[in-house]
Amino acid sequence: MNNRCALVSKIIPFSCVDGPGSRLALFLQGCNLNCKNCHNPWTIGRCNHCAHCVPACPHGALSLANGNVNWEAAACQQCDTCLRLCPQQSTPMALTLSLDAVLAQIQKAAMFIEGITVSGGEATTQLPFLIALFTALKTSKTLGHLTKLVDSNGMLSETGWQKLMPLCDGAMIDLKAWDSGLHRFLTGRDNTQVKASLRLLAEQQKLTELRLLVIPEHCDYLQHIDALAAFIQTLGDIPVRLNAFHAHGVYGEAKRWRSATAQDVEPLAQALNIRGVKKVILPALYL
Repeated sequence: MNNRCALVSKIIPFSCVDGPGSRLALFLQGCNLNCKNCHNPWTIGRCNHCAHCVPACPHGALSLANGNVNWEAAACQQCDTCLRLCPQQSTPMALTLSLDAVLAQIQKAAMFIEGITVSGGEATTQLPFLIALFTALKTSKTLGHLTKLVDSNGMLSETGWQKLMPLCDGAMIDLKAWDSGLHRFLTGRDNTQVKASLRLLAEQQKLTELRLLVIPEHCDYLQHIDALAAFIQTLGDIPVRLNAFHAHGVYGEAKRWRSATAQDVEPLAQALNIRGVKKVILPALYL
């Protein structure tokens, strides 16, 4: 796939939960982590056209031709049978879209949004397309006013961020655990690069938001609260969003994990406040 095309999981034309204000959210397919707690686990992998899902589709929306699984949108009833069955944690409904096609979608929504957020999966796994998209937006006469944000797991290298930062307005980064061992348990990889990305983005004033996910019995923020708070303060006066885990959409063992409540989240907010972290955003709701 060249830098003029992207594998796209979904486009939400108007979103108020993917960054500040009303935004178009572009979800790219594929991720370099394998989080147990992922709410969109079918965005992790990429379809290898194994066709495991084809005979299982109850509506005949999937077919196999020339070795490729084809999805017929008109026949699809969004029952998600294919998502639950996919051994690759992928979706046959992901579309390969050209840069021009994505820009056309943004143009349709431009009058009603303040910016775009590219998410995933993991947006930075398709870095060449991301760079091409943000370059096109930045130089566009009709779309240049839109802010450009990345919702990322922070696993991009410093070299990658150096290419992306001049083109984007900021990044929202998840720190899924303080301890690298727990981070590896939750995601499959340690968090050394995540912390490095947070420091680099903060230094360049490109860190829009730090996000912490509270998973009862499976998070360690309070256990390491002094080190965590001190680290956050080195990043500057940035918003820290606390998200509450819930099992909706989750696969595997995490489906049995308890959802977070206010009683799980608010002690973390209070502990951060006491230690000088003032811009803490609580969940808007608990599921």
